[in-house]
Amino acid sequence: MVHPENDAQYKGLHVNEGVANLPSVNPYATFRRKKQLLTPEEYFAGIRGGDISVLGQAVTLVESNLPSDQQIAQRVIEMCLPYSGNSTRLGITGVPGAGKSTFIEALGTELCKSGKHLAVLAIDPSSERTKGSILGDKTRMNELSVQANAFIRPSPSAGSLGGVARKTRETVVLCEAAGFDTILIETVGVGQSETAAHSMVDYFLLLQVTGTGDELQGIKRGIMEMADGIAINKCDGNNIERAQAARVSFRNALHLFPPTESGWVPEVLTCSSIDHTGVMDVWHNVEEYIAFTKKNGYFDRHRTEQAKYWMYETINQALLDGFYRNERMEHQIEVAERQVLNNEISSFIAAHNLLDRYREQRN
Repeated sequence: MVHPENDAQYKGLHVNEGVANLPSVNPYATFRRKKQLLTPEEYFAGIRGGDISVLGQAVTLVESNLPSDQQIAQRVIEMCLPYSGNSTRLGITGVPGAGKSTFIEALGTELCKSGKHLAVLAIDPSSERTKGSILGDKTRMNELSVQANAFIRPSPSAGSLGGVARKTRETVVLCEAAGFDTILIETVGVGQSETAAHSMVDYFLLLQVTGTGDELQGIKRGIMEMADGIAINKCDGNNIERAQAARVSFRNALHLFPPTESGWVPEVLTCSSIDHTGVMDVWHNVEEYIAFTKKNGYFDRHRTEQAKYWMYETINQALLDGFYRNERMEHQIEVAERQVLNNEISSFIAAHNLLDRYREQRN
């Protein structure tokens, strides 16, 4: 190619000839080999040894939907079960914008400095359209993520109800077997059902903020009834008076609710995740609750009920997977879907017909 810029009249300018026939593949690129799966025994040894890298790989296996991965994951979970159950499990929920991640970083940093071994299981909402998730909690928790005794694992909700990922409970087992004595579970946010989150923690904290209008109106009664404690976050600057007023409102509202099964009277506290004020007061309330429920026997009864709940949840999920992954049902589902779309059959009759055919195949 002739470059006019190289003409004598353009002194000081020179354009080199380009490289002809560039290779289609970058010769300097390095390709990573796919990580080889460990044996269940190797995963177990790494988890018990406190190897965070192996723990992260094991959690990835638990979250995988591949049957081969699930087979290994279930074996690892079985091996870890005898070493689980010795942690304090704290669930944190709240309206979007309540500052859940900031609160967890503030509380988690203080707990790590006091010698606690902390695992944070942060659930990010998945897109209903793309099924993708940002998983940005670890990025936001800058101070906590550098703590040597902290493990932060963001996971996609993947359409799960209750604001938690389906496999979160199994991840808790792995974290406890790895020696983490404190587990914080951050939910997606207040939704129609937080039962799943409540059924895997010892203490359920509702995080709330002021300045959003009628604070009480923005919270579902069912969430408040499940809460073992309420913390009014962002109690700083010119928001202190509003936070204190909201505290009084919530306390009055809680008096209208029936007594809790545990016998515990939920407390309403104020805190500031930015100033780190009142954050440890929330934790001390958690410790008081744990001591109270262990003394009256509710702690053990609650964990037993949780185990039963997740047994049935696992059965329900296995039945769903068995139905949708049945190769002989795939074509029949497509046919039924077309019939519903063409108004040839109602959705209810189509569903019952499909279930009847599935049962016939199973018999």
